[in-house]
Amino acid sequence: MTQLRKHVFAAFIIMFAVSAFITPRTFAQDMNGAGSTFIAPIMSKWVYDYKQKTGTSINYQGVGSGAGINNLIDGTIDFAGSDAPMNADQKSRAKGPVIHLPAVIGPVAVSYNIEGIGSGLGFSGPILADIFLGKIKYWDDPQIVARNPGKKLPHEQIFVVHRSDGSGTTAIFTDYLSKVSPEWNSKVGHGTTVPWPEGLGGKGSAGVAAILKEHANSIGYVEFAYANENKLPYAAMDNGKGKYVYPSAETAMEAAQSSTIPEDLCTMITNAPKGYPISGMSWIIVYQKSAKSPELKKFLKYVLTTGQKDTKDLWYASIPKNIVSREMKLIDEIE
Repeated sequence: MTQLRKHVFAAFIIMFAVSAFITPRTFAQDMNGAGSTFIAPIMSKWVYDYKQKTGTSINYQGVGSGAGINNLIDGTIDFAGSDAPMNADQKSRAKGPVIHLPAVIGPVAVSYNIEGIGSGLGFSGPILADIFLGKIKYWDDPQIVARNPGKKLPHEQIFVVHRSDGSGTTAIFTDYLSKVSPEWNSKVGHGTTVPWPEGLGGKGSAGVAAILKEHANSIGYVEFAYANENKLPYAAMDNGKGKYVYPSAETAMEAAQSSTIPEDLCTMITNAPKGYPISGMSWIIVYQKSAKSPELKKFLKYVLTTGQKDTKDLWYASIPKNIVSREMKLIDEIE
């Protein structure tokens, strides 16, 4: 682990612990944000560096995308971080028009804890869906074995782990499962929260990672950074064409570049034509009219310029320049 990542994640752990006991109103800082744990490690770096550069204090709490969006709707924060765009209901409850600004791109890793099995298991989308549906119950199921020749998979029951909170990571993961499995789509669907058919829930990516480490023969999904930080093995996914692709910043970038990005910049890039199929963008969501628009606009432009230089060291992919240019125009519209 790089020294940069050690300092960033140490800061995030403190921030996450504090956020469990306070609300965004507690701090009297210049700006407040909350939401996605996916973006929290790099957000910690951004807000620290931005204060050193400008003197402006920003408090960001990694409470999950769903909670962040609700806080934005309630008006208790100046911006939300989310790994899923606001849906129609959320927009209808908002206090005005909102703007979605992609800040980073990253993969969601399928991680597991099986004794003697390191990274490198391979799954197809339909097999993964059947595991989370509870239809495939044992690690030595013939479908898994056929995908993993040479791996000594045990006859042990699969312990499924998922997020318990409203999560953009869940939105990315379930959006992918809905695209590759008609049964998943009809029975469970996709979103920041879903009616899980199986498994135990953990709060935040840190909670899921902790359960995976504690429970043998488990499987779950976490941001790629958490898989690396917690030394969790992770799988390669069939891209739908028989090629196994590992999660990485590079393969997440491929997914974004091969996807069609609409005018409002709100789209899921799962199951893209190229790259790692469980990839997603993480957005900073703001009101088009903000009481703190001058400073907010400066920070957002910092994120999309200087801040993008931090992405690689923190296992994210940066936003393609053609998208950044579109975002800059949207930022200029903030009043």
